[in-house]
Amino acid sequence: MLKKRRVVVTGLGTISPIGNTVQDFWDSILKGKSGVKRLTCFDPTYFTSKIGAEVKNFDPSLYLSAKDTRRMDRFVQFAVAAAKMAIADSKIDLDKTDRNRAGVMVGSGIGGLHTIEKEYTQYLALGHEKGPDRISPFLIPMLIVNMASGQISIQCGLKGPNSAVATACATGNHAIGDAFRIVQRDEADMMIAGGAEAAITFAGFGGFCALKALSTRNDEPERASRPFDKNRDGFIMGEGSGIVVLEEMEHAMKRNAPIYCEVIGYGMSGDAYHMTAPDPEADGATRCMVASVKDAGVKPEEVDYINAHGTSTVYNDKIETLAIKKVFGAHAKKLAVSSTKSVMGHLLGAAGGVEMIVCALAIKHGIMPPTINYETPDPDCDLDYVPNTPRAAKIGVAMSNSLGFGGHNATLVVRKFT
Repeated sequence: MLKKRRVVVTGLGTISPIGNTVQDFWDSILKGKSGVKRLTCFDPTYFTSKIGAEVKNFDPSLYLSAKDTRRMDRFVQFAVAAAKMAIADSKIDLDKTDRNRAGVMVGSGIGGLHTIEKEYTQYLALGHEKGPDRISPFLIPMLIVNMASGQISIQCGLKGPNSAVATACATGNHAIGDAFRIVQRDEADMMIAGGAEAAITFAGFGGFCALKALSTRNDEPERASRPFDKNRDGFIMGEGSGIVVLEEMEHAMKRNAPIYCEVIGYGMSGDAYHMTAPDPEADGATRCMVASVKDAGVKPEEVDYINAHGTSTVYNDKIETLAIKKVFGAHAKKLAVSSTKSVMGHLLGAAGGVEMIVCALAIKHGIMPPTINYETPDPDCDLDYVPNTPRAAKIGVAMSNSLGFGGHNATLVVRKFT
């Protein structure tokens, strides 16, 4: 059996509702500065939920030509911007890198919904007779999920393994985990990995409203996302991208790269239970975390911090808490669990990417980010959720959970690099 190579995180990039640089993103998390507002991209008056976490002041011209921007859906623009940011942060010189050994694994839960709606609306406006002649030749290459990976590869000249993941809200974690495996197996020396999402449109937002999944605390947007709080009433839909640079350890050390943390474990499982609801016994989430800890080669009691999926929905938070207690036993009461979705909302397919960035920064700075808006304890959610205020702490091992519609579960384990 081939020896598994060690994999480290050397670059971070994010476009998010709480900042379009990693520093602004992190500052907002530590200050508990919510990115949730009344929606501005369309009039939400007739929707049951009227609030969301939109990316603000995004300027694609900082990363793309005007021509390229017109040929990319919003989610792809976010992905390319975050990828270029992460590559710059890693301080790698791509001209001195074997580009055949540098790949991309970036996914999206939904893909190019902006493009689909725009083109279909135009088709309907022109009618069945003239409409077909006006469909853009870029419709398909703009809407498909894999185009985030494709465009990052094209823009950056990365010719190694190139693929995409689409597992709803688990997408970002699956993409990073799959990329981690590729580097471990010596199929690449570097992978750009994470997720991107831009689905706050009439159809995207309306669909989640119809599911009754979104918070209707419309008069208090900044207090609406409240994971694990007894009075939570639904999640906040967000958008953005979170991308990390994964490198083989020696490859990174030879060039004196900045190293945030080491990826040591990856677990995945399926609930085989329901389209949207979690397994009430938390079987899938439990097996997923157990697999990640086993893969990491650590004892459960060595885990110090969990960045929870923590969506602020009644069932997710209850079931995830149950899963953590099943996995960690008595240690569950000693480790810290927080949900940064309380600050930025739920970025769907991009969630795992931005939450990996949170774990990397938490380890680097020795700070556990808070769960804001935690006011009323829920008997079903009885762990330490780092309520409302960040906490200084040594974090040796951290875990990130993502649980998606369809019963897709993905967990990553990272540790302080030594």
